[in-house]
Amino acid sequence: MTFSQCLKRRVLRFVSLFLTILIVVGFTAVLQVEATPDSSHSQTTIVVVRKAVAIPVVTADRLPPEARSTIHLIRQGGPYPYAKDGTVFRNRERRLPQARTGYYREYTVKTPGERNRGARRIITGQKGELYYTGDHYASFVRVQ
Repeated sequence: MTFSQCLKRRVLRFVSLFLTILIVVGFTAVLQVEATPDSSHSQTTIVVVRKAVAIPVVTADRLPPEARSTIHLIRQGGPYPYAKDGTVFRNRERRLPQARTGYYREYTVKTPGERNRGARRIITGQKGELYYTGDHYASFVRVQ
């Protein structure tokens, strides 16, 4: 392969990489929506569409007895057996409906045979919602 052929090949690779980056950046810009008020109108409406969170609903009697005991402690206001009980649940997995930080709190559900806190939790929302996870936030059910 001659020097000029090698140079052409490298230039073509560079151009194709550059075009790929431009396309990716272009798609990213298209996906971002910026709302700016129109001075000719007195009101601006902004619609935000988020993915709906589908969470199955169960009654408390369908939960393990330890989960029902934890719910009873929560309604009583404690005392809680673990220091982490009542701390902020940040919903990093986004399995629960979006809410501001501090909206959700988490409580440990004892797991028979476990020496540590285990994977089971009750999550509460400030409006009284209760959620149960038996697999450390991978899935939830809403408790009625």
